[in-house]
Amino acid sequence: MLHEPAAKQEKDAASDWKAKLGIKLFWLYCLVYMGFVGIAVFATEIMKKPVLAGTNLAIIYGIGLIVFAIILGLVYNHVCTKKEDEMNNKEEAK
Repeated sequence: MLHEPAAKQEKDAASDWKAKLGIKLFWLYCLVYMGFVGIAVFATEIMKKPVLAGTNLAIIYGIGLIVFAIILGLVYNHVCTKKEDEMNNKEEAK
């Protein structure tokens, strides 16, 4: 027995735009992560210094990376949803 998709698949007019945005956000995250790795490899003493409530930079930076990834995901979702609505409405108007 074959199963049909749960939702009707339509052409996404914004898919190319969303892919480009996703790649840009990926590289932005990579740059921030490379900073973390660079400090960890070349300036290990800096990572040991307490920066916030006695917690060292390594922990704060690591948690910051996780929070930054979540924020980037939320921004991506919000911006892409707006762009999808905008571009799909233009396609329907044609």
